[in-house]
Order: sequence, then structure tokens, then C-alpha cells
Amino acid sequence: MNFIDLGLSSKTIQAIEEFGIKEPTTVQSDVIPSILQGKDVFTIAPQRCGKTTSYVFPLIDIIDAENSGKKNILIITPDSEQSVVVSDRLAIFNKYHEINEATIKDKDEDIDNEANVIIGSPDLLIELTNEKRIDLAKINILIVDDINLIKKNKQLSNLEKILELLPAEKQNIVYTNRRSKETQDILDKILKAPQEIKVNKDKEQEISQAPVEQKKKASSAAKSRKFNETEDKEALALMKKYNSFNGKTPRFLLNAGVIVANE
Repeated sequence: MNFIDLGLSSKTIQAIEEFGIKEPTTVQSDVIPSILQGKDVFTIAPQRCGKTTSYVFPLIDIIDAENSGKKNILIITPDSEQSVVVSDRLAIFNKYHEINEATIKDKDEDIDNEANVIIGSPDLLIELTNEKRIDLAKINILIVDDINLIKKNKQLSNLEKILELLPAEKQNIVYTNRRSKETQDILDKILKAPQEIKVNKDKEQEISQAPVEQKKKASSAAKSRKFNETEDKEALALMKKYNSFNGKTPRFLLNAGVIVANE
């Protein structure tokens, strides 16, 4: 299996290969086609198996697709650290979806076609919703990035409050590192006849496919990052550098307690 077989665009695949990933992990192979097809997906997968990029890769192509209409995407993470990881990945692997002159003209004439990608932990999202700084009523795609870790962080009640603010009709994508009785009731509320995918524990280290120098660089950057910063400056710089998302750049990035305007 390769990334072309999974249905990803050549632009996204170019960024993936440049990053040093030569072939998809098990979770990427299983999840990406279903997300691109608009299905609800429930994935049980261990850490460090390519889980985050299994939804980042197809989301980039979904946002960039012609005639796809405006996409409002909500990515709920267990904590601000994972929010930063997600925003970085969106910027890095979107780098070849550049803006052309026709797109710039269309963007000026139809700003409503712009994408919104909201990334944040449940407590942060509740805070910003209460302050009326974000509106979750028109979300098209919901991703819950590890509901079991959200439970571990004692954020299930906030997650349930968020679900009440979301529209019934949307695509739902949920990940967990293990099945849990405590989360089953919430899963039943989110998912509608989902495709269930389970990745065995022995696949945990598959993401080590990336070159050693890339991993060292990523590890060093993560260690130096202060997650109480007011904005994810590195992700914003990448997005500005690459004119990302073909003129439909996410309007907000939510990482460590604030909204970061991508302007």
C-alpha cells in the first residue's frame, strides 16, 4: 500500500515524502480512505503509530478540494500540547497547496468559502464558547483525538457540553488508545454506524519510519516549546511561508488558551 492508493493528492504526498515518510503506517492505510469518503470512523490505536497524521493528511485534501464548499472543522485534543502538534502538522504537510492568481481573485470575491479549523482541548473550547469567541453551530467535521486521554484528563463532562453545541449532521472521527466503559455512552452519542478500525499494539512504533535526523529535530523542537505561550508562532510562520490551504487557510488556531488569528 502507498499514499497514492489511499486517495491523497500529489501535493500532499509530495510534502509527506519530503518529510521522510515513504509509506503509510497501518492506521494511515486503514483510516485515510474512510475519511476521504466522508464516513464516520472509530479507531482504536496505540500511541506513536501515525494516528495524528491519519486525519491531518485527508483533512488537508478535503479543505483544498474544488467545489467542496466551506469546511468548518473541529479537532478536540486531550491537551494544549497535542493541539500544537496538530497545528504544526497541518502547516507542514499543507506546504504545496499554494495559492494561484485565480484562487486569490476568488477569495477576494467569496470570503465565505474560507475554511475554519478550530483546535483545542475541551476546557479551552468551553471557555471560548462561553465568551462567544467561537461558534460551533456550523461544524461539518468533528475529530476527537483520543477520547480515552480526554477521560484521563477529567474532561469528559466538558466534551459532553461541546457535543450539545454541535449540529447533528456532520462527519464524526473518533480515536482512542483503548476501549473504555466510561466513554462508551459518549461514543454512542457521537458516532452513527461508524467504520470501526483497530490497530494492534505491536504497530506502536511504526511511525519510526521517518529518518533519524527528522525525529531528532522534531523531538528537540517539542522540548523547547513552551505550551503556555499565547500563540503557536512556528505553525503560523509555516502557514504564512507556504500560503497554505490554497487560499482557504484556517481562520483560527487554538492552542494554549487563546485564539490565534492567522493574518
